[in-house]
Amino acid sequence: MAKFNNRIKESARTSSVILANDYDSNTPKLEEKTIKNIKTLHEYICALKINFHLLLKLSPKEISRINKIAHDYGLQCIADIKLNDIGNTNLITTKNLWNMNFDAVIVNPIMGPKNLQSLVQSSHKQSKGVISLCHMSAPEARFSYELDVIQGNRKKTPLYQLFLDWAIKNKTDGIIVGATFPNIIKFCRKRAKKNLDIFSPGIGVQGGNAFEAKKLGSDFLIIGRTILNSKNPKKTAKQFALDSII
Repeated sequence: MAKFNNRIKESARTSSVILANDYDSNTPKLEEKTIKNIKTLHEYICALKINFHLLLKLSPKEISRINKIAHDYGLQCIADIKLNDIGNTNLITTKNLWNMNFDAVIVNPIMGPKNLQSLVQSSHKQSKGVISLCHMSAPEARFSYELDVIQGNRKKTPLYQLFLDWAIKNKTDGIIVGATFPNIIKFCRKRAKKNLDIFSPGIGVQGGNAFEAKKLGSDFLIIGRTILNSKNPKKTAKQFALDSII
Protein backbone atom coordinates (compact mmCIF):
# COMPACT_ATOMS: atom_id res chain seq x y z
CA MET A 1 0.00 0.00 0.00
CA ALA A 2 1.21 3.52 -0.80
CA LYS A 3 2.11 5.88 2.04
CA PHE A 4 -0.70 7.98 3.48
CA ASN A 5 0.80 11.29 2.32
CA ASN A 6 1.01 9.93 -1.21
CA ARG A 7 -2.55 8.61 -1.10
CA ILE A 8 -4.05 11.87 0.09
CA LYS A 9 -2.11 13.87 -2.48
CA GLU A 10 -3.45 11.58 -5.17
CA SER A 11 -6.96 12.17 -3.85
CA ALA A 12 -6.32 15.93 -3.82
CA ARG A 13 -5.55 16.36 -7.50
CA THR A 14 -8.80 18.28 -8.05
CA SER A 15 -9.53 19.44 -4.49
CA SER A 16 -7.55 19.74 -1.28
CA VAL A 17 -10.68 20.16 0.84
CA ILE A 18 -11.17 17.78 3.76
CA LEU A 19 -14.76 17.52 4.94
CA ALA A 20 -15.01 17.77 8.72
CA ASN A 21 -18.11 15.66 9.22
CA ASP A 22 -18.58 17.17 12.68
CA TYR A 23 -22.30 16.92 13.28
CA ASP A 24 -23.66 17.34 16.78
CA SER A 25 -23.76 13.88 18.34
CA ASN A 26 -27.52 14.29 18.89
CA THR A 27 -28.08 14.57 15.15
CA PRO A 28 -30.34 11.70 14.02
CA LYS A 29 -29.22 9.19 11.40
CA LEU A 30 -25.53 10.09 11.65
CA GLU A 31 -24.35 7.16 9.58
CA GLU A 32 -26.93 7.82 6.86
CA LYS A 33 -26.11 11.55 6.69
CA THR A 34 -22.37 10.87 6.55
CA ILE A 35 -22.71 8.35 3.72
CA LYS A 36 -24.94 10.80 1.84
CA ASN A 37 -22.24 13.47 2.20
CA ILE A 38 -19.65 11.12 0.75
CA LYS A 39 -21.80 10.28 -2.25
CA THR A 40 -22.86 13.90 -2.84
CA LEU A 41 -19.58 15.71 -2.21
CA HIS A 42 -16.84 13.25 -3.16
CA GLU A 43 -15.96 15.15 -6.35
CA TYR A 44 -15.08 18.24 -4.32
CA ILE A 45 -13.22 16.78 -1.34
CA CYS A 46 -10.16 14.60 -0.89
CA ALA A 47 -10.79 13.21 2.59
CA LEU A 48 -13.30 12.77 5.38
CA LYS A 49 -12.48 13.77 8.97
CA ILE A 50 -14.49 12.22 11.80
CA ASN A 51 -14.22 13.82 15.23
CA PHE A 52 -13.96 12.14 18.62
CA HIS A 53 -17.56 12.81 19.66
CA LEU A 54 -18.86 10.93 16.62
CA LEU A 55 -16.52 8.02 17.21
CA LEU A 56 -18.14 7.66 20.63
CA LYS A 57 -21.63 7.83 19.15
CA LEU A 58 -21.19 5.49 16.18
CA SER A 59 -20.41 1.79 16.49
CA PRO A 60 -17.18 0.29 15.09
CA LYS A 61 -19.29 -1.47 12.46
CA GLU A 62 -20.88 1.82 11.37
CA ILE A 63 -17.54 3.62 11.27
CA SER A 64 -15.94 0.81 9.27
CA ARG A 65 -18.80 0.95 6.78
CA ILE A 66 -18.49 4.74 6.42
CA ASN A 67 -14.75 4.52 5.84
CA LYS A 68 -15.10 1.71 3.32
CA ILE A 69 -17.61 3.72 1.30
CA ALA A 70 -15.30 6.75 1.47
CA HIS A 71 -12.49 4.60 0.10
CA ASP A 72 -14.75 3.35 -2.68
CA TYR A 73 -15.12 7.00 -3.74
CA GLY A 74 -11.37 7.62 -3.61
CA LEU A 75 -11.31 9.50 -0.28
CA GLN A 76 -8.98 9.20 2.69
CA CYS A 77 -10.34 8.90 6.24
CA ILE A 78 -8.91 10.77 9.22
CA ALA A 79 -9.71 10.13 12.89
CA ASP A 80 -9.61 13.43 14.76
CA ILE A 81 -9.09 12.43 18.39
CA LYS A 82 -6.04 14.53 19.37
CA LEU A 83 -4.45 11.33 20.67
CA ASN A 84 -2.13 12.01 23.62
CA ASP A 85 -1.09 9.28 26.02
CA ILE A 86 1.68 6.88 26.93
CA GLY A 87 3.19 4.77 24.17
CA ASN A 88 1.30 1.55 24.82
CA THR A 89 -2.07 3.31 24.99
CA ASN A 90 -1.31 5.15 21.75
CA LEU A 91 -0.45 1.91 19.98
CA ILE A 92 -3.59 0.12 21.18
CA THR A 93 -5.74 3.10 20.19
CA THR A 94 -4.31 3.33 16.68
CA LYS A 95 -4.62 -0.42 16.22
CA ASN A 96 -8.36 -0.06 16.80
CA LEU A 97 -8.58 2.93 14.46
CA TRP A 98 -6.76 1.05 11.69
CA ASN A 99 -9.14 -1.90 12.19
CA MET A 100 -11.99 0.53 11.46
CA ASN A 101 -10.35 1.46 8.14
CA PHE A 102 -8.98 4.88 9.10
CA ASP A 103 -5.98 6.12 7.11
CA ALA A 104 -4.60 8.66 9.58
CA VAL A 105 -4.99 10.05 13.08
CA ILE A 106 -4.65 13.57 14.48
CA VAL A 107 -2.50 13.59 17.62
CA ASN A 108 -1.40 16.01 20.33
CA PRO A 109 2.41 16.28 20.55
CA ILE A 110 2.22 17.25 24.22
CA MET A 111 2.74 13.49 24.68
CA GLY A 112 6.45 14.24 24.14
CA PRO A 113 8.86 13.70 21.24
CA LYS A 114 9.75 10.09 22.06
CA ASN A 115 6.13 8.99 22.23
CA LEU A 116 5.43 10.92 19.04
CA GLN A 117 8.36 9.24 17.30
CA SER A 118 7.19 5.78 18.37
CA LEU A 119 3.66 6.49 17.17
CA VAL A 120 4.84 7.77 13.78
CA GLN A 121 7.13 4.80 13.25
CA SER A 122 4.48 2.21 14.13
CA SER A 123 1.87 3.96 11.96
CA HIS A 124 4.16 4.30 8.96
CA LYS A 125 4.95 0.59 9.09
CA GLN A 126 1.27 0.04 8.30
CA SER A 127 1.13 2.84 5.69
CA LYS A 128 -0.96 4.98 8.04
CA GLY A 129 -0.53 8.69 8.68
CA VAL A 130 0.04 10.88 11.72
CA ILE A 131 -1.00 14.55 11.72
CA SER A 132 0.24 16.52 14.71
CA LEU A 133 -1.29 19.59 16.32
CA CYS A 134 0.78 22.75 15.97
CA HIS A 135 -1.68 25.62 16.42
CA MET A 136 -5.48 25.26 16.52
CA SER A 137 -8.07 27.51 14.89
CA ALA A 138 -10.09 28.66 17.91
CA PRO A 139 -9.31 32.19 19.20
CA GLU A 140 -8.39 30.76 22.62
CA ALA A 141 -5.55 28.80 21.01
CA ARG A 142 -3.23 31.78 21.28
CA PHE A 143 -3.33 31.51 25.08
CA SER A 144 -1.79 28.04 25.03
CA TYR A 145 -0.05 27.37 21.71
CA GLU A 146 1.76 30.71 21.83
CA LEU A 147 3.03 30.30 25.39
CA ASP A 148 6.80 30.65 25.71
CA VAL A 149 8.55 27.52 26.95
CA ILE A 150 12.13 27.28 28.16
CA GLN A 151 14.21 24.33 27.00
CA GLY A 152 17.56 23.08 28.23
CA ASN A 153 19.41 25.90 26.49
CA ARG A 154 17.28 28.39 28.47
CA LYS A 155 16.04 29.92 25.23
CA LYS A 156 12.39 30.92 25.13
CA THR A 157 10.41 29.30 22.32
CA PRO A 158 6.67 29.58 21.58
CA LEU A 159 5.02 26.22 22.16
CA TYR A 160 3.73 25.94 18.57
CA GLN A 161 7.27 26.34 17.26
CA LEU A 162 8.47 23.54 19.54
CA PHE A 163 5.60 21.35 18.28
CA LEU A 164 6.57 22.21 14.71
CA ASP A 165 10.19 21.20 15.31
CA TRP A 166 9.09 17.90 16.88
CA ALA A 167 6.82 17.21 13.91
CA ILE A 168 9.65 17.82 11.43
CA LYS A 169 12.21 15.84 13.41
CA ASN A 170 9.91 12.85 13.93
CA LYS A 171 8.63 12.89 10.34
CA THR A 172 4.92 13.29 10.91
CA ASP A 173 2.85 13.47 7.75
CA GLY A 174 1.56 16.90 8.59
CA ILE A 175 0.64 19.51 11.18
CA ILE A 176 -2.57 21.30 12.10
CA VAL A 177 -2.42 25.10 11.86
CA GLY A 178 -5.66 27.07 11.95
CA ALA A 179 -6.51 29.20 8.93
CA THR A 180 -7.48 31.86 11.48
CA PHE A 181 -3.76 32.40 12.19
CA PRO A 182 -2.33 33.18 8.71
CA ASN A 183 1.00 34.50 10.00
CA ILE A 184 1.62 31.20 11.76
CA ILE A 185 0.82 29.28 8.57
CA LYS A 186 3.40 31.44 6.80
CA PHE A 187 6.00 30.85 9.54
CA CYS A 188 5.44 27.09 9.59
CA ARG A 189 5.65 26.78 5.81
CA LYS A 190 8.93 28.69 5.75
CA ARG A 191 10.49 26.58 8.50
CA ALA A 192 9.07 23.21 7.42
CA LYS A 193 9.73 23.79 3.71
CA LYS A 194 8.48 20.64 1.98
CA ASN A 195 9.11 18.28 4.88
CA LEU A 196 5.45 17.99 5.87
CA ASP A 197 1.97 19.12 4.87
CA ILE A 198 -0.07 21.81 6.61
CA PHE A 199 -3.73 21.01 7.36
CA SER A 200 -5.80 24.11 8.15
CA PRO A 201 -9.19 24.08 9.91
CA GLY A 202 -11.21 27.17 10.84
CA ILE A 203 -12.28 28.21 7.35
CA GLY A 204 -15.64 29.88 6.92
CA VAL A 205 -17.62 29.96 10.18
CA GLN A 206 -14.55 30.67 12.32
CA GLY A 207 -13.30 33.37 9.94
CA GLY A 208 -10.42 31.68 8.13
CA ASN A 209 -10.00 32.44 4.41
CA ALA A 210 -9.43 29.48 2.09
CA PHE A 211 -7.58 31.35 -0.65
CA GLU A 212 -5.31 33.16 1.82
CA ALA A 213 -4.47 29.94 3.69
CA LYS A 214 -3.49 28.20 0.45
CA LYS A 215 -1.45 31.18 -0.73
CA LEU A 216 0.51 31.28 2.55
CA GLY A 217 1.31 27.58 2.50
CA SER A 218 -1.57 25.36 3.64
CA ASP A 219 -1.75 22.12 1.69
CA PHE A 220 -5.18 20.98 2.88
CA LEU A 221 -8.27 22.90 3.98
CA ILE A 222 -10.43 21.32 6.69
CA ILE A 223 -13.99 22.63 6.36
CA GLY A 224 -17.05 21.50 8.28
CA ARG A 225 -20.02 23.65 9.28
CA THR A 226 -19.71 26.06 6.35
CA ILE A 227 -20.42 23.13 4.01
CA LEU A 228 -22.66 21.03 6.25
CA ASN A 229 -24.98 23.93 7.12
CA SER A 230 -25.06 25.41 3.63
CA LYS A 231 -28.38 25.61 1.77
CA ASN A 232 -26.51 23.98 -1.12
CA PRO A 233 -23.61 21.90 0.31
CA LYS A 234 -22.55 20.65 -3.12
CA LYS A 235 -22.27 24.16 -4.56
CA THR A 236 -20.40 25.40 -1.48
CA ALA A 237 -17.98 22.46 -1.54
CA LYS A 238 -17.38 23.01 -5.25
CA GLN A 239 -16.44 26.66 -4.66
CA PHE A 240 -14.03 25.74 -1.89
CA ALA A 241 -12.54 23.08 -4.15
CA LEU A 242 -11.84 25.74 -6.78
CA ASP A 243 -10.29 28.01 -4.13
CA SER A 244 -8.10 25.14 -2.91
CA ILE A 245 -6.30 24.66 -6.20
CA ILE A 246 -3.98 27.63 -6.76
